[in-house]
Amino acid sequence: MSRPLILDSLLRRMRAMHSLYYQAVSSMGLEHVNHFERDGVLPVAFSLFHATNIEDASFMLITGVPPIWDDRWQARVAMAVNDHGKHLTVGEMVHQRIGDYAAFCEYQRAVFDRTEAHLDGLDPAHLGRILVRRPFPPEIESTYSARVAGPDGVTVLDAFECWLYQHGLRHMGEIELARALVGLGGMTSLMAGPFEAEPRLARAGP
Repeated sequence: MSRPLILDSLLRRMRAMHSLYYQAVSSMGLEHVNHFERDGVLPVAFSLFHATNIEDASFMLITGVPPIWDDRWQARVAMAVNDHGKHLTVGEMVHQRIGDYAAFCEYQRAVFDRTEAHLDGLDPAHLGRILVRRPFPPEIESTYSARVAGPDGVTVLDAFECWLYQHGLRHMGEIELARALVGLGGMTSLMAGPFEAEPRLARAGP
């Protein structure tokens, strides 16, 4: 039985958004990801980890399944700031760096694969379930999802669309701008180059 159009579209768009992240990490090394441009400008490392870790945490809010990220992953990936940074300042997160790039890419793929597998098997009837009812708490009231939400509140569909899809695309825009600062093209431009299946684990340094 085929998926309804709305769920099929959501799954295809999530896969496409994830493919941009795979293309981004496959065409950068640590010298690009950890590049420090200047004070007030966040490195690619921030956007990569933030987008992935927020998807991981948001998945728990939607499904109740605990996040993949834990102390063991932190020990492997060695993030300079063990936090997605949503509630921290730019001054704090400008210091974000990825220690083990290959381990980060493993974590990213685990998060993205889980999201796609869940959507692939999701009963469309669950899309309308209310996750957060109005009136919204302060941490939701200021979000994009609050603007999208219907009269009853944020649904499962709203959450996937806003917390994962729109959020992921927004930070991909940051990554494309940051790539330009280190001489790399965007993922869908003519200058992007071929899409490699594995990340390029180049040396760290200037």
